[in-house]
This record gives sequence, C-alpha cells and structure tokens, in this order.
Amino acid sequence: MSQAQPAAIAVLGTGIIGAAVACNLARKGFAVRAWNRSPDKAQALAADGVAACAAAADAVRGADVVITAGKDGAAVAEAMRQAEAGLAPGQIWLQLATIGLDATADLSAWATARGLVFYDAPVVGTRQPAETGQLVMLAAGPQSHRETAQAAFDAISRRTVWISERPGDGSRLKLVINNWVLALTHGAAETLALAQGLGLDPALALETIAGGPLDVPYLQLKGKAMLAGDYTVSFSVDNAAKDAGLVLAAAEAAGVRMDGSAAGLARFQRAIAAGHGDKDMAATFLA
Repeated sequence: MSQAQPAAIAVLGTGIIGAAVACNLARKGFAVRAWNRSPDKAQALAADGVAACAAAADAVRGADVVITAGKDGAAVAEAMRQAEAGLAPGQIWLQLATIGLDATADLSAWATARGLVFYDAPVVGTRQPAETGQLVMLAAGPQSHRETAQAAFDAISRRTVWISERPGDGSRLKLVINNWVLALTHGAAETLALAQGLGLDPALALETIAGGPLDVPYLQLKGKAMLAGDYTVSFSVDNAAKDAGLVLAAAEAAGVRMDGSAAGLARFQRAIAAGHGDKDMAATFLA
C-alpha cells in the first residue's frame, strides 16, 4: 500500500470519540464506513456522510485505514475479531482507544500475524475536542506508512506527537497524561469539598485561584461543573476508573509507587458504588 491520502476509512466503535472521529473524517472528504456493536449508534451518523455497516467485516473490507475506538482492550479485540474476514494484509490499523500496555502488546502481535500495519495512537481529549477535531494524537509505529496515518490524524486532531516506532509507547504516554488529568479532577473535587465542609462558599476557591500561578483552565472547567451539579458526560466515571486501573497496573510493572493514584481509583470506585458511574468523572465530587 503506497503512502497516500487514504481513500476509504473504516471506524469500528462509535461511542463519544469514535462517532466524532468518523464524522470529522467524512466532513474532510474521506469515504467513511462505520460499525458499532449497537447498530443505531453507527446509523445515527448518516447525516454526516458516514455509511453504517451491519457487520464489522463489511466496514473494513477494501478500506485503506481501519480505526478502532472501543471502550477497552476487550472491546477492541472483539471488534477486530468480528472484522477479520474483511481484513487484508497491508491495511493500516490506527488504534485510538486507551487500553493499557498488555492489551496493546496483544493487539500489536495479532496485527503482525495478519500482516496489518499497526499504529498505537491513543488520543488526548474528550467529547468537545473530539467533536471539533482538536484531539492530540499520541502515536507510535513504523515509519513506513506514517504519511497515510498522518493524513487521517490531520482530519481529527490539532496535533500529532510521534513518539517512536515501538508499539506501546503511545499507550505509555497516554497513561502518563491521564494520570495527570485524573489527579487534577480529584484535586478539584477535594479542594471544593473541603471549602464546603469548612462552611465556605466553594466558588471562592476557584475565584481566588483564577488568573494566578495555581490556575489551570481544566480546574475552572471541572470545578464550575461540580458546583453547578452538571455531570453531562465527556468522560465517564466508569471509564476514568478503568484508566486509573491501567495506570496502576503499568506503574506496578515498572516498580513505581503511586499512592495518590491508588487513592483516586478508590474515590472513583466509591462514586460508582453510589450510582454515579455513568456520569462525567467530575462526579468524583460526589464520592
């Protein structure tokens, strides 16, 4: 397969990220076919020019590029197993989901055995950046087909960070970045809860920090959502807990102690036990 603008792209998994990716690719002129375990989610993208397929194998058959955006490693692996009859050696596989190091290694080996060109390329960004094509791609994989991969990335992102040729390095960096995101989320939640518990208006904390060296846009965004009780999902508590578990598994394998991250996972688990798993991860404020 030559390094060229891909003519046809298959997207397997049309959740929050996958749906936005498929629509942005279609709007940029790519021929996009989509498949989802729940067919209605793929069918809902027709107005944006995305062709829904009833079978994953039909979606990938003849595609230059296959994109996966499942919830976890098991979901991605199952999607590719269902697609296998339509796959052909030389197809480029861009794996965008956050699935951790073990699953990435397994999928990379699966791709190699079938002659697929595998790129480990998880994304930084949730609903709004995905919908506006402002994701950041954390990509690792061979030099040979990067031009084709980049053409797809350019349609869905504002930036691509090429890390190495080693599959797994994209996922390694994604776990590092996600650990920071989760820490910020818990930090905002506990800071505001402490202010509230001490009898203060917690909005005063955000106002005091605003514009100074301690301020970050994410704090203001999530903090205001917490105080407004707005838990519209950009990234759910369930998914945040999954990612926290992946961070801790990678840290343990690397011999790195992560006390704060372990406490953060426990906090997400409390939120899930209280019935908040399907809410945005800002609902850690309720834990």
